[in-house]
Amino acid sequence: MIVDLRIYTCLPNRVAEFVELYEKMGWPLQQKHLGNCVGWYTTIEGSLNTIVHMWGYEDQADRERRRAAMAADPGWGAYLAEVAKRGILIKMENRIVKPAPFFAALKR
Repeated sequence: MIVDLRIYTCLPNRVAEFVELYEKMGWPLQQKHLGNCVGWYTTIEGSLNTIVHMWGYEDQADRERRRAAMAADPGWGAYLAEVAKRGILIKMENRIVKPAPFFAALKR
């Protein structure tokens, strides 16, 4: 298993707006195409105005296949256009991570 760890930074005081838009337009599509949401969080301490979400995949090929299907969905394009139009996000990062051996062994 791999996890796509995504970190988005919003303009100050715009997190609630992003979460509302995402819940309405993005979440249903990501559930449909990506499916395995490992976690979805907003920060309360540390780097504020930050959203962290994680998506689990069997491997990189699974990730690429699922993300390509989502990218081809017209609804996803409409969502991205709305996010861009509102100018909410100032930074998007992602990392592909895998479980440490001791953690993976505990999950078997």
